[in-house]
Amino acid sequence: MRLVSLRNENGGEKVNQTALAKRSSTQKLVLTGMLVAISIILDATPIGTIRLPIVSATIAHVPTIIGGMTGGPLVGGIVGLSFGLASLIRNLTQPTSILSFAFMNPLVSVLPRILVGIMAYYGYYGIQKFANDYISIIAGAMIGSCTNTVLVLGMMYILYAQRVVEAFSAVGKSGTAKVILLGIATANGIPEMIVAAILTVVIVKGLKKIYNI
Repeated sequence: MRLVSLRNENGGEKVNQTALAKRSSTQKLVLTGMLVAISIILDATPIGTIRLPIVSATIAHVPTIIGGMTGGPLVGGIVGLSFGLASLIRNLTQPTSILSFAFMNPLVSVLPRILVGIMAYYGYYGIQKFANDYISIIAGAMIGSCTNTVLVLGMMYILYAQRVVEAFSAVGKSGTAKVILLGIATANGIPEMIVAAILTVVIVKGLKKIYNI
């Protein structure tokens, strides 16, 4: 490996770019591990869940969004994968919702969560070309949160439309699968998006200061 060194502006000590790259990789690894742990904790405990009468609205996707923005699409995908697997395992072992049957399928619980961090990354950096950092973070967080809502509910509709209707009929709620899932998207998706935007802008700005991202 070729080492590249540069003098600082004042002609002082040489800065080894390989060492800087190694430090950056270490920081990214630490950040990824921290976000994975937080994501799993949020999914596994009431801390990351807003309990509603019919379904549970989650903010456990927020670390995935943050991972995408601060670490790139790979980190966002890894954190999203951990979130999705935690959700899959929880619904397989301790189903708590009338829709838990859907989350037992990784196409519902895992795949959309991997894409959350990736979409948050591209949304953030795409909008950053036209807006300041605060607006870009908020927009990226909203895009990531919408990705979670749309893809999870979309996969439910594609794979389990009839079972969704039957599950809600069993608790006295009638309607077509489209109406039911659109109702969930409105009642849960919008609050989740707002909370995600607020939390993300605060945390990402803080992480940027700590890690010089």
